[in-house]
Amino acid sequence: MRTKKLQRDKVQVITLGCSKNMVDSEVLMHQLHANQFDVVGDQATAQDANIIIVNTCGFIDRAKAESINTILDYAKAKEQGQIEKLYVTGCLSQRYKDNLETEIPEVDAYFGTLELPALLEKLGADYKHELIGERILLTPEHYAYLKISEGCNRTCSFCAIPLMRGGHVSKSIEDIVQEAKNLARNGVKEIMLIAQELTYYGLDIYKKRALSELLHKLQAVEGIEWIRLHYAYPSKFPLDILETMRDLPKVCKYLDMPLQHVNDRILTQMRRQISRQETQELIHAAREIVPNIALRTTFLVGFPSETEEEFQELVDFVNLNKFERVGVFQYSHEENTRAYDLVDNVSAKTKQRRANILMETQQEISFQLNQQKIGKTVKAIFDRKEGGYFIGRSQYDSPEVDNEILVKADRNFARIGDFAHVLITDATDYDLFGDIVTQ
Repeated sequence: MRTKKLQRDKVQVITLGCSKNMVDSEVLMHQLHANQFDVVGDQATAQDANIIIVNTCGFIDRAKAESINTILDYAKAKEQGQIEKLYVTGCLSQRYKDNLETEIPEVDAYFGTLELPALLEKLGADYKHELIGERILLTPEHYAYLKISEGCNRTCSFCAIPLMRGGHVSKSIEDIVQEAKNLARNGVKEIMLIAQELTYYGLDIYKKRALSELLHKLQAVEGIEWIRLHYAYPSKFPLDILETMRDLPKVCKYLDMPLQHVNDRILTQMRRQISRQETQELIHAAREIVPNIALRTTFLVGFPSETEEEFQELVDFVNLNKFERVGVFQYSHEENTRAYDLVDNVSAKTKQRRANILMETQQEISFQLNQQKIGKTVKAIFDRKEGGYFIGRSQYDSPEVDNEILVKADRNFARIGDFAHVLITDATDYDLFGDIVTQ
């Protein structure tokens, strides 16, 4: 039972890392709010918050460093009396809890990724089962991420996510649809389905891949206008997902499918369970089944023993396939992964150079593809107003990571969260410019 105070506790939740962490924070915030806490996210001004919860990322070295530095900053704030309590949760805490407790004892308690009830109990709050599927959004009110499963059963040699998130566990179709209805009722128009591995959805609870069935159910949710797919594994990719994307008007013609590499030796070392030829055949199939699809992918450079020739093969592959969107990561040598037994013999300087080359290659491709959009009209949803522009996105672009559409506010008007048709009049490598037109 909580001690009575003259003023209610105010909690600020600091979220680091990916969209899956953001969803976890949104759920935590709603539970706290239902327990009569004042609670804000990190986008809010919370100088008077007396309790800080840091939701950490432990994916790669850079993310771990950011998480540790954030914890240290708030530990110092606690020592100086600026806050009363400091709690840490999330992936870094799941993976390194014992080390963190020793190294940063100023933190009042550490919790793993699946310990929400324990964290609430520590705060004197009850875990309210009736709130499952409800949350306080940290995104703009017109879009939200919707997590359809937790964990991962894949065995990629470089990846520590199963160490932090556990094995794959699907949420039921009924629960996901109900959550989508809750979001729509609160004004959400675009949902982005996220998981460590979308195509594995349903295998554990339905004994079959059920993503297409889920999409058909979500298509019927009134108020949801766009459904976007993130993080699909290419090996044994179920082509019925592409047919569903083609046939259902609410499903964006957009697929985020991390390929990581294309050289067969590196793919084998990565334990990706796919070859270059199979990867190429999948790309051809995607573009044949959904002719206007936007393919987003990510690649990993500097994997142990990656040669210049193997890296050049990757560059040539990107030039050949002209992906609509590409992200690049540098290999991070993670303990307790299978790749940790390999010698991390590609220097940091070489990793950075290769990442720069690959992104410069993609930048030119993106410029060429965007130039082809000039004179065309696209449907866009508008996210914000900034610097004299209303800024939106097409169905081919996800928030924060992809292209944006800018229309001048002095000669156009767009309501934030609404759709409009935009005639593209100019383009750069990652931005489109245009004017709103009536259809």
